[in-house]
Amino acid sequence: MDVFEGPPPWLRAARLAARQFGVLSVAQLRELGVERGAVGKAVRVGRLHRVHHGVYALGHTVLRVEGHRLAAVLACGPGAVLSHRSAASHWGLLATDQVGIDVTAPRSRQGVPGIRLHTSRSLDAQDTTRHEGIPITTVHRTLLDLAATARDDQLERALAQAMYLQLYDQRAIDDVIARSNGHRGTNVLKEATKQEPQITKSAWEIRMLRLVRSARLPEPICNRPLHAPDHGECKPDFYWPAHNLIVETDGWEAHRTLAAFRSDRAKDAALTAAGYRVLRFTWDIHDATILRRLNALLQN
Repeated sequence: MDVFEGPPPWLRAARLAARQFGVLSVAQLRELGVERGAVGKAVRVGRLHRVHHGVYALGHTVLRVEGHRLAAVLACGPGAVLSHRSAASHWGLLATDQVGIDVTAPRSRQGVPGIRLHTSRSLDAQDTTRHEGIPITTVHRTLLDLAATARDDQLERALAQAMYLQLYDQRAIDDVIARSNGHRGTNVLKEATKQEPQITKSAWEIRMLRLVRSARLPEPICNRPLHAPDHGECKPDFYWPAHNLIVETDGWEAHRTLAAFRSDRAKDAALTAAGYRVLRFTWDIHDATILRRLNALLQN
């Protein structure tokens, strides 16, 4: 009498690959009952396609970004997690166009092409989790790692996005800092969380926010929804509610078309009619001129 022993190994492998964005490690294949010789044969006949040493795509080579990220984690062995800028992107905190994928692992390894390996023997289990199928540093550990490696404006943008996505928890920030003595990002993250983070979308907006802060002018609200009668919801670049003042920073790329010009003026007219004061600054204007005009309006 035959005894049913469940699906054959390759069917189990296919099901696991479907849950893992199309990628599998050799270790996982062996656990599923696929023999070493069968793995080699599958590579030769085109069933498996090498992504990294010991990590393969099953059936095809076209992987989503999540597949490449998980493959990088699998290639770095047990305990490895997506981290730093790659983790920030996976959490939706900060976009990235970097080619290398950031992975933190408990042990150092030889360089793996396409992977930026960070070694941390002391990475606490509290600082790792799974998000959308990928082992990853938690949001707050990710922010700590960004504090050590990203520009100030990038870190602030990530903090603001974490708040917007309701992923931010100040107690968790304080806790990860307290447990990470010696981490290069601790003091930077402490300073960055002393004030409300702002979202900036361009180099022009970054320049404007730095200028406002360096002059110790009142802190604006950046890129938050505001209802403009007769125009619907808009997101002013900078808004000072106590002064009914809105500042828009006009860069050439986003405002060069006739349609953009007309839309900007229609929005300005609607905001002015609703009682707001609207200023527009172009990139070529001098800092001294900007500060003189802002000082005059923010003193009232």
